[in-house]
Amino acid sequence: MSELDRIRWQCRRGMLELDLVLSRFVEQELDGLTPGQLQLFKELLNEQDPMLLAWVMEQEEVPGRYDFLIRRLRQV
Repeated sequence: MSELDRIRWQCRRGMLELDLVLSRFVEQELDGLTPGQLQLFKELLNEQDPMLLAWVMEQEEVPGRYDFLIRRLRQV
């Protein structure tokens, strides 16, 4: 399984809203990430669904390290 396939698989979440946002992000933005940003995205995928959705929906403060990625997720 390629790295891109693994990332796509990790984007399948228990919440449909996250599935849609993350899948769109992977299709539209993943190729433009630097290696460091890609690593951070993989770390972001390890976060719990409720917290990740709260960050995307601007219901919780985003940790500084994820700020760039969450802003990009909101734009897709």
